[in-house]
Amino acid sequence: MNAVWQTLTLATLPLTQWFRASYLHRLVGPLQSWRRSSWLLQGSDLLGFGLLVLVFGLAPFVSNLLVGLLLTACAGFWFLLTLSDDRTEGTLSTPIHLLVFTYWGISVVATALSPVKAAAVVGLSKLTLYLIFFALIARILRSARLRSALITIWLHVVLIVSCYGIRQWFDQVEPLATWNDPTSSGANVTRVFSYLGNPNLLAGYLLPAIALSVAALFAWRGWLPKTLALTMIIVNCSCLRYTDSRGSFLGFVGLLFVLMILFWFWVADRLPEPWRTWSLPVALGTVAALLILAVVAVEPLRNRVGSIFMGRGDSSSNYRLNVWLSVIDMIKDRPVLGIGPGNTAFNKIYPLFQRPRFSALSAYSIVLEVAVETGFIGLTCFLWLLLVTFNQGITHLSRLRQTRNPDGFWLIGAMAAMAGMLTHGLFDTVWYRPEMSTVWWLMVGLIASYYLRPLEERVE
Repeated sequence: MNAVWQTLTLATLPLTQWFRASYLHRLVGPLQSWRRSSWLLQGSDLLGFGLLVLVFGLAPFVSNLLVGLLLTACAGFWFLLTLSDDRTEGTLSTPIHLLVFTYWGISVVATALSPVKAAAVVGLSKLTLYLIFFALIARILRSARLRSALITIWLHVVLIVSCYGIRQWFDQVEPLATWNDPTSSGANVTRVFSYLGNPNLLAGYLLPAIALSVAALFAWRGWLPKTLALTMIIVNCSCLRYTDSRGSFLGFVGLLFVLMILFWFWVADRLPEPWRTWSLPVALGTVAALLILAVVAVEPLRNRVGSIFMGRGDSSSNYRLNVWLSVIDMIKDRPVLGIGPGNTAFNKIYPLFQRPRFSALSAYSIVLEVAVETGFIGLTCFLWLLLVTFNQGITHLSRLRQTRNPDGFWLIGAMAAMAGMLTHGLFDTVWYRPEMSTVWWLMVGLIASYYLRPLEERVE
């Protein structure tokens, strides 16, 4: 059984040997001699780090067009590094990279077979930029110092976003659209959106920041940094509450439980036997009880959570149900490879299947979105990618736990962040926006950056 699991998660696949035998290896190294004489590329990691800082530092505040230009610059820089790399090193040499590349290949085929090829090409180009962005992140964050620095900078950016969102709450900012059911008791509730323009998008953006803020509380050394991390947790959680996003509330619960399980895994071997067995169930039960108590005691929160179970009695839920039914019809029409990637292709096909008066720009569910874009083949690959990514995360965490390396806390935060984003994404697709997609691939790239090749693969 263990052998099956190792095979399924690509844990025993000799990736470096496979890469060197593949045609992809021919793309590596033709500019190798030029790079050795280039003074600029002697600091390639710092240059890549600067590009990443620009993306994550500006994404919440600037237009999507500028973010796209920065992602294009990141892609060009990654290609330059790849063309000038040492041939003895495999660029695509982690299980996560292999699955990411496989998903891209499926998307290419889906684009070629799409009924709206021109629109699908637009989506494929965006997807390609994000996947290359992931590759650059995984490469740059192999440095523990740059990894910690990038996370620290991004957490400060999110703190600014959260502070402005809380300010909107006190100012009772006017909504930019009809986000509340006008017939519900919460019709006049203020929902903050900060610089992102949408409360659901802001909520999704805050979830990974909360997870990494908790990780920072343990990873950062000294009382002042720890106080800053605690402040970030409080401010980000408060802003999340003021978004009044139901999907993010569910995402927060998923994030919190994964955080607790991973922290228990980190300390379990140091606990005495009775606590090693009972500490996790007691902790999970206590947190569940506190969450239930909060929902019962706080009326606005109780009303908002209660609306989740109203079904078609809530206008937002009714809207999503109608969109989901239409998207399921789209999947049934093209179940194998879908309609092609991207919202441009979706907007071309969805009107042919939509219920009257229920127009939509996306599927409002990650699972349905992936299935409608790349079919069940793409969905299978996507789920496989998630399985391999989490398995890699646990593997790296086990290794770091043996030496109590504090870098393990960033792994805990990244996996919890992914769990929260996925839970939220079951009921929304805000993560296809640049502000969210860049953060998603930051979490995946962070996990991939910890990869160590087996010793036998390092022997030249």
